[in-house]
Amino acid sequence: MKTVRVWEEEIVIPTYEALAPDKNPLFFEKRVYQGSSGKVYPLPVTEKIADDKVDKTYKAVYLENEYLKVMLLPELGGRIQRATDKTNNYDFVYYNHVIKPALVGLAGPWISGGIEFNWPQHHRPSTFMPVEYTIVANEDGSKTVWTSEIDQMYGSKGSAGFTLYPDKAYIEITGKVYNRTDIPQTFLWWANPAVPVNDHTISVFPPDVHAVMDHGKRAVSSFPIATGTYYKFDYSEGVDISMYKNIQVPTSYMAHHSDYDFIGNYDEQKQAGLLHIADHHVSPGKKQWTWGNGDFGRAWDRNLTDDDGPYIELMTGVFTDNQPDFTWLKPYEEKTFQQYFMPYKGVGRVKNATVDASVNLESDGESTTLTIYTSAVFIGAQITLTAGQKTIFADSVDLSPDLFYHKVLDVAGDDLTVRVCDANGQLLVNYALKEEELQPLPEPAEALVSPTAMKTTEELFLAALHIEQYRHATLDAEQYYLEGLRRDAKDIRLNNGYGMFLYRRGLFAQARDYFQNAVDTLTWKSPNPYYGEPLFNLGLAYVKLGDDEKAYDAFYKATWNDDTQAAAFYQLACIASRKADWDGALAFVQRAIVKNQHHLKARVLEVYISRRLNLAVAPLVAANLDIDALDLGSLFEAAKLDASAKPAWQSAMRDSLNNYLELALDYASFGDWQSAMEILRECPVASPLKYYYLAYMAPKHADQLAWIDAAEKASPDYCFPNKLDEILILQRVIALCPEASFAKYYLGNLYYDKQQYVDAVALWESSATLNPDFPTVHRNLAFAYYNKQHDAMKALQSIEKACALDPNDGRLLLERDQLAASQSTSVADRLAALQDNIITTKTRDDLFIKYISLLNTRGDYETALDLLLNRKFHPWEGGEGKVSGQYLYALIELAKQKIDSAPQEAVALLERTFVYPENLGEGKLANVRDTISYYYLAQAYAKLEQEEQAASSFLQATQGNFEPESVLYYNDQPADTILYQGWAHAALGNAAAAKSCFHKLVSYGEKHLFDTVAYDYFAVSMPNTVVFDDDIQLNNTIYCQYLMALGNIGLGNTEKARELLEGILVIRPDHQGAIRHLSFC
Repeated sequence: MKTVRVWEEEIVIPTYEALAPDKNPLFFEKRVYQGSSGKVYPLPVTEKIADDKVDKTYKAVYLENEYLKVMLLPELGGRIQRATDKTNNYDFVYYNHVIKPALVGLAGPWISGGIEFNWPQHHRPSTFMPVEYTIVANEDGSKTVWTSEIDQMYGSKGSAGFTLYPDKAYIEITGKVYNRTDIPQTFLWWANPAVPVNDHTISVFPPDVHAVMDHGKRAVSSFPIATGTYYKFDYSEGVDISMYKNIQVPTSYMAHHSDYDFIGNYDEQKQAGLLHIADHHVSPGKKQWTWGNGDFGRAWDRNLTDDDGPYIELMTGVFTDNQPDFTWLKPYEEKTFQQYFMPYKGVGRVKNATVDASVNLESDGESTTLTIYTSAVFIGAQITLTAGQKTIFADSVDLSPDLFYHKVLDVAGDDLTVRVCDANGQLLVNYALKEEELQPLPEPAEALVSPTAMKTTEELFLAALHIEQYRHATLDAEQYYLEGLRRDAKDIRLNNGYGMFLYRRGLFAQARDYFQNAVDTLTWKSPNPYYGEPLFNLGLAYVKLGDDEKAYDAFYKATWNDDTQAAAFYQLACIASRKADWDGALAFVQRAIVKNQHHLKARVLEVYISRRLNLAVAPLVAANLDIDALDLGSLFEAAKLDASAKPAWQSAMRDSLNNYLELALDYASFGDWQSAMEILRECPVASPLKYYYLAYMAPKHADQLAWIDAAEKASPDYCFPNKLDEILILQRVIALCPEASFAKYYLGNLYYDKQQYVDAVALWESSATLNPDFPTVHRNLAFAYYNKQHDAMKALQSIEKACALDPNDGRLLLERDQLAASQSTSVADRLAALQDNIITTKTRDDLFIKYISLLNTRGDYETALDLLLNRKFHPWEGGEGKVSGQYLYALIELAKQKIDSAPQEAVALLERTFVYPENLGEGKLANVRDTISYYYLAQAYAKLEQEEQAASSFLQATQGNFEPESVLYYNDQPADTILYQGWAHAALGNAAAAKSCFHKLVSYGEKHLFDTVAYDYFAVSMPNTVVFDDDIQLNNTIYCQYLMALGNIGLGNTEKARELLEGILVIRPDHQGAIRHLSFC
């Protein structure tokens, strides 16, 4: 029998290393990332990438059979790094020969290439972090590499099994997502294969995909021929956006709907490509993303690889069809699925595909072309082509992954059907040619209205649930719950939903009261309710409040309902185990397992109880590991049975603090403090949390104090507690040792993350009093004072104190400057503060570009330009346009100084604005106009008496959008260019068009000046990594006044313009637009 090879190997990959993560806790409460919350706490964020590459050794895991060779990198999120079709030596996913991260991931570094597996959100929080893995040999000769991790942010577990079969040319991926927490969680799963692209590549979507949608379904385009405006690019002439070469700007699109099970990519020159196969009922997500085939995209190619060129992402969503689009995972629930990735050749624009075969059938009115590829050998395969009920062609052939079948037939028609079967008549793939039908485009999604505008309490409940489910970054589910409860205080759904909202925040007593309200209404007439969730949740609240007796009653009643029976029996088993009622606990847990056989925490509890009862546990452990070979609790129990199994457990724990804490909490919930402490002692990470856990669990007071002392002396770097149980642990620690300053600091962090702001501030203030030399607590108080108490003076004092205590921390300096800017601090004072700490200023790109922008604002353009050109900038999320913007500003202002005295030099300076130097890390978007550059270029040419070039440049300056809009994103055209469009029209003698531009600016500003503004509901990315809240209402006022000033300049109302611009500069002394245009007044 043919076999599959699997092996581990150390390989060397040139790597641009991610530098140490920032040690400060980052609370990004308004950040939007991939259409949902960009919250990152408790993860540390990496904000620096090395300039130079080094050879770095990675442990790779390889799978290989007759047809394919696959390389996995468990150290980088368990991604497929390379997948090669050995029959034609074709890498059917993009193979990046270097590890070259850019700072666009949720927690910083993200790399291109291979296949990334994104869950529980997109992109995966741990995409650049290690996962555990193991190798399994299967009875049929196949081999599987399992990877898994417990998500640190929300506590679910995700696993992926990569299987190669001996005689199949595909990779089978078995995904498992298991909610190991007591409360509902949400997730999505997007496998993200990158594929190489060029002028000959196409994205192969199924033939029934006629419409595609943007993130959040906020915009719609026809497909494959786009005919409108999409991603602010004009496709009105009709453009095939399935072809990479035709998309010039960064673009996402996701299939609106398809009844097919495949999506692919194909290189028509190499006659090879990639297919993804999965049941569309479970895997509806079909998406393409590209940086764009233009200067902007090529810059990103350079940022992410050295020599491997452009790629696109061909994403495949399971339990999701959009980003964001999350699915619920109930307590202890597991969802499983299969995905298949395979190479294919010859078939081109596939019309249908299965895991066995793909087919293309094309008729041009005179002949029909039939092409077939199979993923395995099929001897005597049967091919039939029918027209209606009549067979017009039949063939019996041998098919294999080495070749493809190609036939041109002298038949035509639009009612042709092809069937490919194996020798026994088993269908492999079929396709019926269909005449194209005009399909209506779906409507874009609509934003939620405000709570008070909702018509019913049901709408309010569904809106609140939607905000939580989709992790909306800027809407507050609480407001919808409270409005609903104001209208009907007894509503079951609203009480239960709001109770869970409070429970997630650690407000257990308040949550209990709302759960009780729900139960009271639910049992209004019948003591036996229709569903058990409020009862189960009530039990959870009582457990956290330390009342197991009342929890026991609530859980037992919840077992009467099928929806909560398994979860409630498990909780009853935990309570019985904590009481050492082993027989009762075993009976309960076995009933839980009957209802939910893959509930691994229950299965581990069964092992523990059986061990206490001296029952045989080896078969139980083996059965558990058959379900999940990387279940940490089962591996721990295996090591208790046999010491030789301990290395396997330690390998799976992989020195991950989170793994040790999670497993220790599992055993603590069983009442097995001894095992919990044993697990913690095995943890090699000297984290304060490990010691606090040990203090919480230690039976003797002296030991408790000793562990607290160890925790207080441990390094506070990267200690970011976020688990609900850690509230109880840290509260107990503080009760035992009120002078534990770091415990108060950590609990403050946890409370702030859970939006318990008042308690967070009180703890931080107490910590700062006890330990005034710790800079981070003062830094945290700064943003709490500013954001929650609206006390800028206290915030400034706190951030100043933090900077004084740690002057080498670049983030502290950045945040001090951000706070100073918000308080209208002068450019001179801000510049002096950065110059006084110039070494620290240079440690961060985002801080250094602030320094450069202040130099530009002061008028020191030469110095600013010199600094820009002599630094390698690494693009970061939220940095789009910031570096290039200062480059343009410096060049244009220098050119303006030269127009009269040295116009040829001005021309040279302005021509440099059309191309960005590679060291800036940015490229120019195809749909962004160089209006200001062209306007001044025209003036310079006029000085040189080159009238033709001047006229041409003025004409270029008139192009582009002349309707003012809000400018929120890097691809928005700045509205101040409309002034220059107007001036250019005037220079060309078109006074009416010029006045129209000026009046539009004034009208827009006057119309929107008093708007009540809100964050964009459908924002895909608001990459604000600032911890101080932005005043979006003030921003709108300044923006409107600025446009009004520009319009008045154009209309000659210079006094009015000066008044507006000077008013802006009082509030924003660094407003470069206001400074630039004040000279025209």
